[in-house]
Amino acid sequence: MLTNNHQILDRFAPISLEEMSSIRLMNRTDCKYLANEKQLESLLQMASGEYMIQSIDGLRVAEYRTLYLDDRDNIMYLNHHNGRLTRQKVRIRTYVDTQDNFFEIKLKNNHGRTKKKRIHLTGADTYRQDGAGDFLSEHTMLPLTLDDLKPKLSNHFKRITLVNNAKTERLTIDRELSFRNEETGICRDMENLVIIEVKRDGNTYSPIQDLLRQVRIFPSGFSKYCIGMALTCPGIKRNMFNERIRKIEKLTSICL
Repeated sequence: MLTNNHQILDRFAPISLEEMSSIRLMNRTDCKYLANEKQLESLLQMASGEYMIQSIDGLRVAEYRTLYLDDRDNIMYLNHHNGRLTRQKVRIRTYVDTQDNFFEIKLKNNHGRTKKKRIHLTGADTYRQDGAGDFLSEHTMLPLTLDDLKPKLSNHFKRITLVNNAKTERLTIDRELSFRNEETGICRDMENLVIIEVKRDGNTYSPIQDLLRQVRIFPSGFSKYCIGMALTCPGIKRNMFNERIRKIEKLTSICL
């Protein structure tokens, strides 16, 4: 855990959600990194002069819950595991602090670009009554209806969002991640794992990349849904994720 959490985050100048929403990265590239809490503390100490922190009603850390849906054969998990370039995830995302809920479809194309489409829900469990079925039919790339899907995995984490002073780059930093398998009931706590995602506009200069190298944080793909399923669903095909899981164990000293 961040030993001086509030003191470190207070060093960053705030940026409002409205200001953050106005930043459009038109030619966006994304890259994920895995780290531990000690590395994150060092990174934040070095980055405070180069980045602003998203602040909503004075809160600089946002709390998230996610529920992933899949069919009985786990087709969305297996498409990712088997290396299919064009794939999707279906989830309900809850912003805990505001109690906003969304039914979301994440689509990744064969060029590595990810697009997210979503509709607002009146509650975390009202997607069947709030038009999610029609929305899924309109946007899915799979021959699935809402009746084919059921809850598979839930997660909970806390997020820090940064933007560089030039407003050409956003970072999300996810911490205190935990999983619960909705079918097996198995839970996993990933509290020492940090997932950093850098989203920047094309090939513009990225201050954070130099800092990431200095604290020995390197690019590494990570899917919360897939790793969560691999860790909480005994017998599921997971050989393509075993190397990533071993890396997480070494990085965090978590026995998985």
